[in-house]
Amino acid sequence: MTGTADPRPGSPRGEETRTLILDTAERMFVERGYSGVTMRALTAEAGVNLAAVNYHFGTKDALLLEVFRRGSLAINRERARLLREAEALAAPGTAPVRDILRALFEPPLRATLAGGEASGGRSIYMQFVARAALDGPAEMRTMLERDVRHLERFVAALANALPALSRPELLWRFHFAMGVLHSIYHDLKRLDALADGVCDMSDADAIIGRVVDFAVAGLEQPLPLG
Repeated sequence: MTGTADPRPGSPRGEETRTLILDTAERMFVERGYSGVTMRALTAEAGVNLAAVNYHFGTKDALLLEVFRRGSLAINRERARLLREAEALAAPGTAPVRDILRALFEPPLRATLAGGEASGGRSIYMQFVARAALDGPAEMRTMLERDVRHLERFVAALANALPALSRPELLWRFHFAMGVLHSIYHDLKRLDALADGVCDMSDADAIIGRVVDFAVAGLEQPLPLG
């Protein structure tokens, strides 16, 4: 492939090469960290030449960002689809908090738990996100921290479902709920160590249900009197 791949976007071989580079980069960033992957090593692993990588992505930073965008786009499309379904089902009323949170949590949790025991319970993509947040370039970390456009529709839906909450109170509760979600990305091994086998890490549906139940309780907690 090194000598024959056509890197031009839109050509069948070009799209195949682009996908191969992204898949290889995602796996290598997980295995070695961002700083541990050189372009020379990546091209050797993927069996492509440097010109093909440069043509599609330009720089290693741009390649890392594209790996992130590719995975997050798929997850956020599924989140949006599930939210639309929940809102359509509830129309002309308001979607329940539980259905809104399930639409928000289920796609990334299923991606997280898709890897099974061999990968610590995380898919390659979710391992990549966790590793890139620590080791990636500043632009990647900023994107993870500041790009909240995909969350705004869920905050708006929760505001409709919880009209008694002020905007600051809703945002604090939403932030804490997202923290519960993120703990599954990063801390399943800690739970496994604490549980000593008593918590079932293999049942994705049960884990999703537990996370949603916990977050619903936090969002719906009555306001303190006075």
